Amino acid sequence: MKILQVTPFFKPSWEAGGPPRLAYDISRSLLERGHEVTVYTTDGFKYRLDVEKNCPVNVDGIETYYFRNISNYLTRKMNFLTPYYLPVVARKDLKKFDLIHIHEHRTLMAVIVHYYARKYDIPYVLQPRGSAPLLGKDKQKIVFDKIYGDNIVHDADKIIFTSTREAKKTMETFPFIQEEQKIFIPNSIDMDYFKDLPRKGAFRSKYALSKDDKIILYLGRLNKIKGLDSLLKAFKLLKEDIENVKLVMVGPDDGYQDHLINMIRKLELEDDVLLTGTLDGKEKLCAYVDGDIFVLPSSYESFGNVVFESLLSGTPVIVSDKCGCADIINTAHCGLTFRFGDVKEMRDKINYLNSNPVHAKQMVANGRNYVKENLSHQQIITKIEEIYHNLIKE
Repeated sequence: MKILQVTPFFKPSWEAGGPPRLAYDISRSLLERGHEVTVYTTDGFKYRLDVEKNCPVNVDGIETYYFRNISNYLTRKMNFLTPYYLPVVARKDLKKFDLIHIHEHRTLMAVIVHYYARKYDIPYVLQPRGSAPLLGKDKQKIVFDKIYGDNIVHDADKIIFTSTREAKKTMETFPFIQEEQKIFIPNSIDMDYFKDLPRKGAFRSKYALSKDDKIILYLGRLNKIKGLDSLLKAFKLLKEDIENVKLVMVGPDDGYQDHLINMIRKLELEDDVLLTGTLDGKEKLCAYVDGDIFVLPSSYESFGNVVFESLLSGTPVIVSDKCGCADIINTAHCGLTFRFGDVKEMRDKINYLNSNPVHAKQMVANGRNYVKENLSHQQIITKIEEIYHNLIKE
């Protein structure tokens, strides 16, 4: 098959969160299975990538177009993409593809690709990647959907949801979605990435944390929807129960860091909270390995790959019931959940894991088994590949 992947950001724009990495993993896996894969993306999120623009570039064997945005400021501040050269390429080349996979729909990239997909009668799969619900910047989203977004969603041959929660929240925004459009496929986890874990202690050593410190770890964007204000309040209470406890927040600022810093000062937690910024590769693994308990307190997550990455690193997890993976955590008995925003319950669950290391270790083992049996790249890409084949046959 000749497959086009359309994603706002792509390798190496990892600071844009999970979608670029997931789009890369899918593209790489399809390439390994013998398909011809092309990626349409833009030239960077927080900063412009040092790559050739508006022409095909080889990225690990994947033909990739990094379309230059007219304004990097609009991309960085408003996530508003302006890939001016995309129509020139799409008008000429889009007709050669058997199928298109669009990641996230509220972009001018999706608008342009949707237009030519309909014109050339090419089937396309839409994967919202958690972006569809109206959670923030609602006015901007509503206006976009009225002009373009509703049609992009309505015309999708299939819509891939990673969890029932993502589907429910998306249906609240787009109630016209038909049952036959919906497909449920969780995100895949690259287990090879966790085969050779670093030794414990490297992260602690780099950031001057004692081996006796208990590290409560969060990893993700510093964004309002992530529930980090509740995490700080729970941590303040936790300090009354656990000695030498530290809170480590790993991830890029997504418009919320200044608020968090002010809150840390008001709660008098300056000596006990560490904000590291973005960590990737081995540094990210070192943080996972040295964490004692991982917490994801979000008000909304379509899935939550970081939860399973933490489990594969040997660190027990606690997640908000608003996370897409919460049902898996409960049914697979691989972690604990709490009601979103319930500061005391979050504190109690952290205390439980800290006081019951044997049970915590068993939950980690359960989580590893679940990932191995259900979330490997091969399993997930097989399901996606099957969708592609069926749409082309139809």
